[in-house]
Amino acid sequence: MFNPHDFHRPQSSYSKADLLRSSEGGYFGPGNAQLPTPPMLMMDRITEISLDGGAYGKGHVVGELDITPEDWFFACHFAGDPVMPGCLGLDAMWQIIGFWLGWSGSAGRGRAVGVGEVKFRGHITPAVRRVRYEVDMRQVRRGRLVLGIADGRVLADDTCVYAARDMRVGLIASAT
Repeated sequence: MFNPHDFHRPQSSYSKADLLRSSEGGYFGPGNAQLPTPPMLMMDRITEISLDGGAYGKGHVVGELDITPEDWFFACHFAGDPVMPGCLGLDAMWQIIGFWLGWSGSAGRGRAVGVGEVKFRGHITPAVRRVRYEVDMRQVRRGRLVLGIADGRVLADDTCVYAARDMRVGLIASAT
């Protein structure tokens, strides 16, 4: 496997262009973590990323998504009652954990492997202007198995609408 830091110099924030480059693959080296391509890329920027920040002092990431009434998911979820599916907010946090694992130097392709608990306290509608994802790394295992365990929350215009505990993302070796 390739060392991600041989291909990428960690930054403290990332633009949409950076995230799109990550979705093309190879950003952290061949066979390593990458983000999905649009429309499944669920963030427009990462405004904060650290190795030692957050509630547990083990890493923290803040990502943002700009919302418009024309977003693809509003047209199909639900007719006459448009809301962003809750699973997309959860997936965005899994995306962030996988990105953080590559950013922090672990090799392998990211895969969501579970979540302990998710609570929905509200929803994201076309009236929302910005979604903010806040993820705090709780535990990181780096060995034969690389595993990131984190807690996070999704805010719609500064109001928490989802909270998740024990989100798990593993890095697996590339098949090629």
